[in-house]
Amino acid sequence: MTPGSQQVHRSCGLPPLPVRFALDWHWWLALWLSWSSSTLWATDRATAGREFHNKVQPLLNKYCSDCHLDGEKKGGVAFDELGSDRQTTDNYALWLAVLKNVRTGLMPPPKKAQPTLEEKAVLEQWIKYQAFDLDPRNPPAGKVTVRRLNRAEYRNTIRDLMGIDFKADEEFPPDDTGFGFDTIGDVLTVSPLLLEKYIVAAKAIVAQAVPLVDRQMAEKVIAGNTFRATDTNIVKEGKNFGRKDGLLSLSYYQAAEGTNSFNLEHSGSYRLGVEMAVRGTFDYDPGRCNVVIQLDGQELLRKEFAWYDYKLLHFDLERSLQAGDHSLSIAVEPLVPVAKKLNSLDIHLLSLKVRGPTEPTYWVRPPAYARFFGAAIPEGRFARRKYARTLLADLTRRAYRRPADERTVDRLAAFAESDYRKPGVSFESGMAHAMVAILSSPRFLFRMEQNEPTSSVVGGNVQVDEYALASRLSYFLWSTMPDETLFQLAGRHELRPNLNAQVKRMLEDKRADAMIRNFTGQWLQVRDVEGTSIDARVVLARDSGSEKQMRQEREAFLARLAQQNTTTNKPQASGTGGTNSSTPPRPRFTKPRIELDLELRQALQKETEMFVGSVFREDRSVTELLDSDYTFLNEKLGTLYGMTNVTGAEMRRVSLPAGSPRGGVLTEGSVLVVTSNPDRTSPVKRGLFVLDNILGMPPPPPPPNIPALEAAEKGASDHEPLLREMLALHRDKPLCASCHNRMDPIGLAFENFNAMGLWRDKERNQAIDATGKLASGETFASIHELKRILIVRHRPEFYRCLTEKLMTYALGRGLEYYDVETVDQIVNRLEKNNGRFSELLQGVIESAPFQKVQPLPASSTALSRERVDNQRPAKSPTL
Repeated sequence: MTPGSQQVHRSCGLPPLPVRFALDWHWWLALWLSWSSSTLWATDRATAGREFHNKVQPLLNKYCSDCHLDGEKKGGVAFDELGSDRQTTDNYALWLAVLKNVRTGLMPPPKKAQPTLEEKAVLEQWIKYQAFDLDPRNPPAGKVTVRRLNRAEYRNTIRDLMGIDFKADEEFPPDDTGFGFDTIGDVLTVSPLLLEKYIVAAKAIVAQAVPLVDRQMAEKVIAGNTFRATDTNIVKEGKNFGRKDGLLSLSYYQAAEGTNSFNLEHSGSYRLGVEMAVRGTFDYDPGRCNVVIQLDGQELLRKEFAWYDYKLLHFDLERSLQAGDHSLSIAVEPLVPVAKKLNSLDIHLLSLKVRGPTEPTYWVRPPAYARFFGAAIPEGRFARRKYARTLLADLTRRAYRRPADERTVDRLAAFAESDYRKPGVSFESGMAHAMVAILSSPRFLFRMEQNEPTSSVVGGNVQVDEYALASRLSYFLWSTMPDETLFQLAGRHELRPNLNAQVKRMLEDKRADAMIRNFTGQWLQVRDVEGTSIDARVVLARDSGSEKQMRQEREAFLARLAQQNTTTNKPQASGTGGTNSSTPPRPRFTKPRIELDLELRQALQKETEMFVGSVFREDRSVTELLDSDYTFLNEKLGTLYGMTNVTGAEMRRVSLPAGSPRGGVLTEGSVLVVTSNPDRTSPVKRGLFVLDNILGMPPPPPPPNIPALEAAEKGASDHEPLLREMLALHRDKPLCASCHNRMDPIGLAFENFNAMGLWRDKERNQAIDATGKLASGETFASIHELKRILIVRHRPEFYRCLTEKLMTYALGRGLEYYDVETVDQIVNRLEKNNGRFSELLQGVIESAPFQKVQPLPASSTALSRERVDNQRPAKSPTL
């Protein structure tokens, strides 16, 4: 340290610096800034403490003394035990809870005296601008952990970058979730096993997507569902190995034939690849048949087939063919009489692949060649190196979502050259090795961000650069990488000036379906509808009052079976249950009139996605998410809802009749199903769902060792109690009452919908009572009235909750106390503009947390990057 700087140091009253700090004046500046800012901050804390005593404490004494003062400590909160002024103002979690409870009307309780609007404003202003120390002009941006691509983002990014559909959900383990979403940086970790899977995936993707030669045999694939059967009665609409196309199905027991034609441009040698599958059953069947393949009436293959259980078959046939039209047929000749048939046994034609001519004269460019290599590969070492570098610079720009530095591109080009210069290795193969390295890089797997170099720190925030903004935008709206338009705008620093136009363009793009599907699926939990277990027979029996009889029959059957197993296995007398088997007859149950099969579950999920998508894309008021006069149905889903005027399998917009209980996401079957138990409804789950996902006020987790609700049923011996009665007994326990008083009334309002989403008027032959009273004091008599209360009286809470959910999804982090100002500003936009979705979306995208970031401590000092690098330990792990 120079003598001058030592003098300045002593004049500030600072202690002597350690020798290692005295080597550079940058360290002195950092320490001085830290000391001065902490002094100013302490002064602000003192002001907040005085304001607390002058303005806030009198309000607490006036309205909160019965529960939280003078020895009372309900909910673990005692305002007279907060400690010093510093401890009081720094208790952010407490004041955030106070702010939410006062805003929603939960505190003070409705029966107590209520503060005026002016008094609420005083409390709110102190919490936000004194305790939280927020600047409304520059709300904090917060910090986001660097985010790994989740499975959906990885799959979509590979699709747009490499042009193939990689099944990431099958190859990678499920992503962890935080705050209800799988976009949270803190939980998207990388284990050594997952890193190995990424490397294996990169190799597989490149092998599938990147052609390794510049010319290959032409190939034409003819789908199996285009083959025509000579007898149209044998065409079956079905599924096979995950396919949903109408496949040509030829039975082992019926002589039949399927044909198709194709045209060849050139004469020459061809290879025909025929792919079929035997669709049998697990149980043996004696069926046998000959399968005969003919080309233009000439037999190419005759082979006998017996019983198989889902076996794939592939045959390669070579022939010299002339240019022109050709016809291929596949026929089945039964070898076993149909009278011996035990089970279904069919041949399915999957595809015909025609490759050729095999003569190199007629070879063509691979289909994806232009995507990766463009023009012809130049000759000469230096020309090829330059060409490889150009290709890799463009690929890394898109893969890393920003231009790569010169050193990185040079290393990749050298890596590719070291491979393609080997004898017998093509240029394309060498480039493929470099592409594997790109897809394995942390800069591809993680969303790396940089700050805008020309942006200064304002209010503790600095803007992210436009490449980072483009990625934030594309992964928010599309769940994939930016497209070329966003890249070009970011490269010219023109994205921010054109942000509104780009958001509108992106929302109109089909790729925005990903945001609607992923956000809706997690916010409303409808992505779980396919895996939710529902026993339709028990649910409908409970509605009709026959549940007890059904359970008794089942228990009797199990008792007889257990007794049978304890005795000698003697043949039973003929006539018992119509069988000589030693197993007692099973109870006979009629098939339920409606079952939640896969097709219906998919329609339920699609309804919610299409409904939310219509609100988002048509810029409607988000309050329509709570109540509307339309929805999206097909015939099967319309039947579930009791609407018989909808026909066909296609989902379409349908106007709801007057007085319909449907309308809005809360009464859609998908939400009703995922908030139910397998055999009955769950008012607790449904009430919790509304509190958590609509009002943003979830109760705390339940204490351990709480008995099941069914335990309360034992106390009613003279009748089968309804859930309302069982919940009332449950709420008698003081430990359960505080939370259940909030959840149960809301959940019971949905009791007219059973666990499958069907409307019902009775349960267990008793009329359903859907009346209730919210914890904030409003009463309702039906689901219609509850919806109106949520829209009219609790609209700000819904706006705030939806904003918080969408921000969490978009930012990749949970919201903190300092985000309350950002959320409030967006809610104000919604209130002023009738809740239009565009105001919500633009509010999130234009907010400080989306556009900015809190810089690392080093960037707020005068330390250079070179200095920081030199200070790092030699083996410090970096990305």
